[in-house]
Amino acid sequence: MMKNSLVSIARRALTTTVNNTALNLRCYCSPPSSSKAKLFVGGLSWSVDEKSLQDAFSSFGEVTEVKIIYDRDTGRPRGFGFVHFSKEEDAESAKDAMDGKALSGRPLRISHALDRVRGEPVVVPRLRNTGDSSRRDA
Repeated sequence: MMKNSLVSIARRALTTTVNNTALNLRCYCSPPSSSKAKLFVGGLSWSVDEKSLQDAFSSFGEVTEVKIIYDRDTGRPRGFGFVHFSKEEDAESAKDAMDGKALSGRPLRISHALDRVRGEPVVVPRLRNTGDSSRRDA
């Protein structure tokens, strides 16, 4: 019940009129990430595997999981992966130290990973009553 009332309040707050045009903003929020102990590691060479990636980051703290993303069709690495640490401080120090450093001859691009929510929409502005009857929405 409370969720539905909050949704209706948010819808009313996000619907406004600008120059006689109703502007309806749809806003979907994902829950905040539970931890900043997960790093995105981009720029990986095809020769890097989970073991070598774990070895490269284990000097900064306890690595709990390493995952390299592979192409579904070819089975080759897509050039990025994720490294999970047990502590946020360890992940932050690894990010600061390893960002831009070379691993297997390629510079790494490291940032905090965002939790992926499948099918999550983003903020989408919608215009209604534009007065242009010649245009049809697909």
